[in-house]
Amino acid sequence: MIILGTNSIKAAGGYDVANSLRFNDGSTDYLNRTPSGDGNRKTWTFSTWIKRGNIGIGNPINVFGGEDGGSRYSDIMIGTPSGADDTFWFKQDTGTVAELRSTMKLRDIAAWYNLVFTYDSTDSTAADRMKMYVNGVRLTSFVTNTNAGSNVDSYVNTSGDPNYIGIYQASSKKLDAYLCETVLIDGTALAADSFGEFDSDSGIWKPIDVSGLTFGTNGFYLDFEDSSALGNDAAGSNNFTVNNLTALDQSTDTCTNNFATMNPLDNYYFGGTFSDGNTTVLSKASGFTYCTSTFGVSAGKWYIEAKWTSGSYLRFGIVNSPSTAVDDNPGNSAGEAVYRADGALVLNGSESSGYGSSFASGDILSIALDCDNSKIYFAKNGVYQASGVPANGTGGTTITNVTTLTSGNYFFSFGDNDNGATSTMSYNFGNPPFAISSGNTDGNGYGNFEYAVPSGYFSLNSKNLAEYG
Repeated sequence: MIILGTNSIKAAGGYDVANSLRFNDGSTDYLNRTPSGDGNRKTWTFSTWIKRGNIGIGNPINVFGGEDGGSRYSDIMIGTPSGADDTFWFKQDTGTVAELRSTMKLRDIAAWYNLVFTYDSTDSTAADRMKMYVNGVRLTSFVTNTNAGSNVDSYVNTSGDPNYIGIYQASSKKLDAYLCETVLIDGTALAADSFGEFDSDSGIWKPIDVSGLTFGTNGFYLDFEDSSALGNDAAGSNNFTVNNLTALDQSTDTCTNNFATMNPLDNYYFGGTFSDGNTTVLSKASGFTYCTSTFGVSAGKWYIEAKWTSGSYLRFGIVNSPSTAVDDNPGNSAGEAVYRADGALVLNGSESSGYGSSFASGDILSIALDCDNSKIYFAKNGVYQASGVPANGTGGTTITNVTTLTSGNYFFSFGDNDNGATSTMSYNFGNPPFAISSGNTDGNGYGNFEYAVPSGYFSLNSKNLAEYG
């Protein structure tokens, strides 16, 4: 199965979003600001685009909220009090609770969602005082629906009370996700069509330019385009303080160009731990771990990198089906090819021990996958093994033609069957979670890679898939 979100395959034309910001729940990553004066506490609109990282984690995760540092708050979250159902959730406690929680679940980790929440306690219709939209559609089905009282002040836009993005009161409910086009409108209740529109050709909900909106006293527009000032308000001076986020957390994986990641929903055997927006995988020490990429490919030429930091029996390569469809390690089945940490090549279940160099901590590995000519090339630190030259098609390893595969697609894979030690691998599909010293793009100008992308090969993202996949 290919796991692709509703806005994943075809990038809609028109307005392009350059950058997102990647939050990791394994660290204390967040943004905060404290308004110096009251804005409109009764009427406001929040909008962001979000791509999920870890899902089903033990607590709800905070996307945005205003909080008094004690028991009073107005928070937009994903999850529930028990954490596991991944619903769109707003809860406010001003002494009286107002709450709206969707039946819809946000579990597609390969897709970007546009979330819009409107708070307007001045509305004479109680059911319209809190509104939720996902990808342009207003939600009407809720697990919990407790209306805000008439003219009740929220804790958003409150003088002296901090606003947080990515965390609750600087300590808990940590966000694991990418955010882009993050907006607060102070003083106006807006519908979703102020932030996006349906593409006339694809029907996909896509972003529109919001820079011309009226943001109000405490409103802001975070575009995350300045890597040295990730909390900069592009609409004015309501800048956020950046906490434990660096230039490395700025990503080109956005709602207009969606990049592949590794897939926590396809996490086989004893399961790995995912971080850095699902680009880093840590295996279990107590058993085997096997997972695959969110995107599968059946045509075109594709290039990825990965940095290995620990372990002893890692398998890095391609497989022909998600991990849950098989009962062994990558490489052990027909239509699979992996480069193993000891330098061996495992192809269709057969091992060639003298294929290439073994891995060491810090090595950057590459795959150039040619689906059109049924070849794969592995590199270590920019040197292709077995005299392969992917740019001109010489050398390389012949793989099974995709037309004969069970799934009809190749997926990039992670495997570790050490059963006693962990392995860690960070994957770069063009959106690196590790520092890049060289900064190479593909021929379309997409991606950020340590080594030169072979001519004719491309990073794995929605714009390239639309053209070449």
